[in-house]
Amino acid sequence: MYILGIWDGHDSGAALLEDNKIVFASNEERYTKRKLEVGFPTNSINAALRYAGIKPQDIEVVAFPTVEFAKTLSRVFPYQMERYYKLRRRKLSQKGIEGIMYKTRGLQYRLKYLENTIGVLPLCATISKAVVAKHLKHMGFKEFKLYTVDHHTAHAATAAFASGFKEALILTLDGYGDGLSGSISTFENGKLERRHAIPARDSIGILYEQVTNLVGMRELEDEGKVMAMADYSYPFKFEENKLKDFIRVEGLTLKAKYGPLRQYGVLEGIAWSTPREQLAYFAQQLTEHVLTQLAKNALERYGMNNLAMAGGIFSNVKANMKIRELEEVKNWFVFPHMGDGGIAMGSAMYVNYLLNGISNYSFPDAYLGDSFTKEEVEEVLKKEKGVYFEYDRDAAKHAAELINKDEYVFWFQGRMEYGPRALGNRSILAKAGSETAKDKLNLYVKQREWYQPFAPSMLKEESERLLEDVKGYDRFMTMAYKVKKEAVEKMKSVVHVDNTARPQMVGEENKEYRKLIEHVKKLEGYGVILNTSFNIHGMPIVRTPEDALETMKKTKTKYMFIEGFYVENKEV
Repeated sequence: MYILGIWDGHDSGAALLEDNKIVFASNEERYTKRKLEVGFPTNSINAALRYAGIKPQDIEVVAFPTVEFAKTLSRVFPYQMERYYKLRRRKLSQKGIEGIMYKTRGLQYRLKYLENTIGVLPLCATISKAVVAKHLKHMGFKEFKLYTVDHHTAHAATAAFASGFKEALILTLDGYGDGLSGSISTFENGKLERRHAIPARDSIGILYEQVTNLVGMRELEDEGKVMAMADYSYPFKFEENKLKDFIRVEGLTLKAKYGPLRQYGVLEGIAWSTPREQLAYFAQQLTEHVLTQLAKNALERYGMNNLAMAGGIFSNVKANMKIRELEEVKNWFVFPHMGDGGIAMGSAMYVNYLLNGISNYSFPDAYLGDSFTKEEVEEVLKKEKGVYFEYDRDAAKHAAELINKDEYVFWFQGRMEYGPRALGNRSILAKAGSETAKDKLNLYVKQREWYQPFAPSMLKEESERLLEDVKGYDRFMTMAYKVKKEAVEKMKSVVHVDNTARPQMVGEENKEYRKLIEHVKKLEGYGVILNTSFNIHGMPIVRTPEDALETMKKTKTKYMFIEGFYVENKEV
């Protein structure tokens, strides 16, 4: 049985399951070139069908999440979603209707918070199903059953069913979806059971989103920048935190002092008189306090020590680190596509669980997207002017040698990663201990804010040598770690100001990438490199050879390795 999961909201995408196997998963941004794309995921669906070699008529079951009032409204009036997308990404024209939205943006945000706390109303599911079914039929889908899945159930399914745990506590937290901002579930003997729900009104995710907006950044996109900026504030005791009473933990739930609408107004007043680094610090400190206390209470309540997490709040690797350090946590897992971009897969997984009792998936890696053969790549390279290319029988060694000489290289191989992290298949690589390579990469390609760190990839067996308190095997860059003092100098281009890093630990799941890092270790003594996503700042990660070459030309990058070919930009 094929089950297709789709998501048509923020960071829309599709995932395809066949029985108990994940066949394909990708997000619409990679096809439209608009970061965190919204709307119906036509391209992602077509890519999934193409990869599996099937037609729309072969799909028996389709699942999608979230039928709340606000999402249903945006399905019926998609231009509403498009306008908010432009507002959020600071792309609004200052003329016409868009100009009115721009001038009243404070009001627009308040209306959004009001709409999204309404939750699910009668007929919402019926209307949403009708709109989604119409899109599918237009694409050629015929005899299929359409299922809806609760937003946080979809998040919980990804965390539980991909974790590899036989039993675990499942924690989901985000802004909100279907009237909730979080949930606590147990997973035992193949059964996923929700134990507690956290209302949308009491959302730690919305508070963090609002702070992101008020420090001048893009909500639902730049929360990681807020997390990084927080470390440049003067440290405050929690008792001195101006936001300490905004969200409190009461047993297994959260309680917000204000509703989202009033909260935004109060935060505006605080932001007016507070340096943005301090406001970021207050939000980050509160988030860490709330998440650790909630996780601790839930683990104690249900007598578990395995914890699996999903939902956008768990993209906060510093808060995740605090959770990992809890005595109550023995083993942990964060679903690698933890935000809403992952709930297409969660929807498919949950419906497969309901229909077929399947509650466990092999999830050794996140390489679930498009791939290209050597022949396809060579055909593209032959058409490109201004580049020299040749097939390199030891591309990993060659790339490591260039990295050792303080060069950065583009690295493109295999199937595209699923989720927000580049994990060695669509990556830009440089020396982990070189400020020169880091600055060159930042200047010409990434153009990141000065306070944003890069991340390392390291051999799995090097992690305990380089990092403190290693608990678990993080293949997906979902967790921060303290870097050991003796390793900081060798990793200075990937270590944050507080001596933490967000590592990818590389085992046998990516043999060619591992081979490259092994060569780096032979040259430098440490098996660690700088790894950042293969994209220009503000753009999605590249998908195709054409995307890669276009990025190479735009950034005036000299070296690229793509499916075994060494490519040199002759125009640099």
